[in-house]
Amino acid sequence: MKHSEYFEGKVQSLSITGKFGNATVGVIEPGQYTFGTASQETMTVVEGQLSARLPGREWKVYKKGESFIVEPKASFDCMCEESAAYICYYR
Repeated sequence: MKHSEYFEGKVQSLSITGKFGNATVGVIEPGQYTFGTASQETMTVVEGQLSARLPGREWKVYKKGESFIVEPKASFDCMCEESAAYICYYR
């Protein structure tokens, strides 16, 4: 297990490897952030809600239980008004 911090500790995650492959579970504090991807990522909100702007798209709100996919070698914007928790699977 590996702990990672981004954006001065406002985004924190733990890496895990399980039968479904590599994943991170984490928390995003209020703010707006830009993330880059190395592989395809499927991000699911597990608590709270967040807004994401995927490449070539408008902002969309994702609530608890909802997911989105970001293709490899892309960047996306994420914004939270309140803390949100997520799980992200990498392909």
